[in-house]
Amino acid sequence: MPEMSLTAQLLLPLFLHFGLVVILYAALTGTRLVAVRRGDAAKIDFARADGDPPVSARIQRNLANQFEAPVFVWAASLVLILTDRLTAWDVVAAWVFLAGRLLHTAVQCSGDNVALRGQVFTINFLGLLWLMAHAFLATLDLI
Repeated sequence: MPEMSLTAQLLLPLFLHFGLVVILYAALTGTRLVAVRRGDAAKIDFARADGDPPVSARIQRNLANQFEAPVFVWAASLVLILTDRLTAWDVVAAWVFLAGRLLHTAVQCSGDNVALRGQVFTINFLGLLWLMAHAFLATLDLI
């Protein structure tokens, strides 16, 4: 198998993150269907942001999180690719970001330990900070 380019190595964890989003959509749909069947919720409840029972509410909130910080990771990654400033450190940061997102999802969807959730969020945030800082410097042509 041919060696992957740095661009492919960077994009792989980002596409895997999309896989996480797909899994979360499936889990949310499943938990909502179960809640309706059990009588814990009615379909109309899901029209409100606070309408989910606790189990599906955790998944719903985590799913919403997947469209916050990750947008900046994609933007920074595209800047680094387009400016031809991509490095192996950026690839490492993308994998750190994915690992942190996976841990954050596991913690948030499995319970209400907000302190631990904040701590594991720091992992993916470090990856994001690296990528944004490098993209910023690349944009200013400082590196």
